[in-house]
Amino acid sequence: MKAKKLTCMAAIVILAAVTNPAGLCAQEQASAQEHKSEHSHYKVIDLGTFGGPHSAVNSNSVNLSYKGTVVGGASTSVADPACSFDFPHCFVFHAFQYRKHLLADLGTLPGGTNSFAIAINSRGTVAGISEDGTIDPGTGIAAYVATVWKDGQILGLETFGGSFSLPNSINDRGQAAGGAENTIPDPDNLGGALIGLPSPTQWHAALWQGRTPLDLGTLGTGPDSFALFLNKSGQAAGVSFTNSIVNPETGIPTIDPFFWENGRMVDVGSLGGVFAVVNGLNNRGQVVGTSDVTKDRSVQHAFLWDRGRLQDLGTFGGDFSFGNWIDDSGMVVGGATTKDNLLFRAARWKDGHMKNLGSLNGDLCSFAVGSNSRGQIIGNSFSGDCDASHPFLWENGGMVDLNTLIPPNSGLVLHESTYINERGEITGAAFLANGDEHAFLLIPQEKDETNTRTAIPADAALVTQSPTNLAHSRVTPQAAAAFAMRIAQRPRGFGAVPAK
Repeated sequence: MKAKKLTCMAAIVILAAVTNPAGLCAQEQASAQEHKSEHSHYKVIDLGTFGGPHSAVNSNSVNLSYKGTVVGGASTSVADPACSFDFPHCFVFHAFQYRKHLLADLGTLPGGTNSFAIAINSRGTVAGISEDGTIDPGTGIAAYVATVWKDGQILGLETFGGSFSLPNSINDRGQAAGGAENTIPDPDNLGGALIGLPSPTQWHAALWQGRTPLDLGTLGTGPDSFALFLNKSGQAAGVSFTNSIVNPETGIPTIDPFFWENGRMVDVGSLGGVFAVVNGLNNRGQVVGTSDVTKDRSVQHAFLWDRGRLQDLGTFGGDFSFGNWIDDSGMVVGGATTKDNLLFRAARWKDGHMKNLGSLNGDLCSFAVGSNSRGQIIGNSFSGDCDASHPFLWENGGMVDLNTLIPPNSGLVLHESTYINERGEITGAAFLANGDEHAFLLIPQEKDETNTRTAIPADAALVTQSPTNLAHSRVTPQAAAAFAMRIAQRPRGFGAVPAK
């Protein structure tokens, strides 16, 4: 069997689930008219490649430091003959670091072909994965391990005896969190269901301090777990099977989020279903995520877990919501469906209140992916049948398409936002005219700089249909539900994935 490309094997999905009365579009219109605020303008940087067609940043980790350093992966001009058929960009990928106008190739471990940088801390230490030149005997896949790039050096981290390990977060202590394979057989490939790739042995959540990983264990009698988030105190959050009994509704055993601290793994629990995942952890130890509310998976809600208390964050009147990010103030952003699941809207939960952030003009679906302490929120808005996406910035009470805030001759069409830092810098993905996809960095500019477009008024960015014509532009309940499930199960970068 040929070795397969690491980047097509390690994609993950975090399931997220999705309450406010009818008349939301009218509320959005009123809100927009109250806040005709000017938005930030940006210098856009095409992060480029290493000679190939594509580059990317991870979408559920800190890929951008406070100092403006971006990490990710870029294709070289070298074709990868071992690339899996299901991965369209069959070029060798290398981890990159972009800093001060320089895209640096971070390289691979000795013998390795591909690598990808996943997260960065404020000290500039980078965590990611690299092939190490070996082939896993059980799968025939090119083995990759958790890797750290620091001070110009590259260091491969150990596993629990298996071929693979994968980090998803790194803190300023230099600790990294993720998962690693052990040597215990996994005949039902439950680890594969959790991580999203063939797994002949179990995966356990791991915390690295140096090269050697600490096994964080699993919940109950569950065979597999994975740590997704790590805060500055060394607290971790992730997902774990709680047993090995397959549920007919999901095709996998019960999966719950966990919170780990000082050697103890705590079951965060669920809102009533047998499937729940974590999407964020802040420095206060608060966990946000999404849980099935019903065992048939027909209703999913965002949750907030704080010191042992699990809170249902609700929806705008529909069946679905998901929490996608939580900051250190406890503010949560994500998305939720409206009454009868007719619309899917970006949402903010703050101080016990849930706010509908609206969507870009004419779009039927939107969701938020991140925020900063300045109150800026980023996300993506979807047109048509909730398929074509446009990245947005929400600030000062209004939403705007990021494409309108960059120079008109940039040569890029921004289609996804992934992360925003405290300085308001934003990373994401953009298309070139030829269809190639490149990672981008947006840098806020002073208002008197001349290389930017004029921001459109906030009210022009929000949905402003009247009740009389709204019926002709609303997504059907079935389409809204399908969008909620699709977004809930979308690939979001490297990490753990319960996928059905």
